[in-house]
Amino acid sequence: MKIYIGSDHGGFHLKGAITQMLDHLQLSFEDMGTHSTRSTDYGPIGKSVAEKVALSENAKGILICGTGIGMSIIANKVPGIRAAVVHDVFSAEATRAHNDSNILCLGERVIGQGLAEMIVQTWLQTAFKAGKHERRIDFIKRYEA
Repeated sequence: MKIYIGSDHGGFHLKGAITQMLDHLQLSFEDMGTHSTRSTDYGPIGKSVAEKVALSENAKGILICGTGIGMSIIANKVPGIRAAVVHDVFSAEATRAHNDSNILCLGERVIGQGLAEMIVQTWLQTAFKAGKHERRIDFIKRYEA
């Protein structure tokens, strides 16, 4: 699995902590920016990560901004993307198991580093349950732009 990760300035510090964790876990990832705390629009970074994830069934994405909301909005505009804003461990598990989310969106101004790391680990380790959830994902796919 390849992980694409990106943030705007509002998620820069949390992105750094998560990339350190991914490196420690020896997971393959690509940091798509931003690379400083200078004000940066979330749109181009979120779009770039979403497009990379959409090109591969084996890819996942992590997007971080102040709240995670802006990143999720832009990512969900890309066909094939199911991005979810998550700020608790239960939702991280549910969005993978039930919604087969392929992009996790986090808010640096909403959650702390420790919780964010637990969320990321849970999200990465949880498999899609398929079954009745598969027909729900198929419904979503029929209405993608």
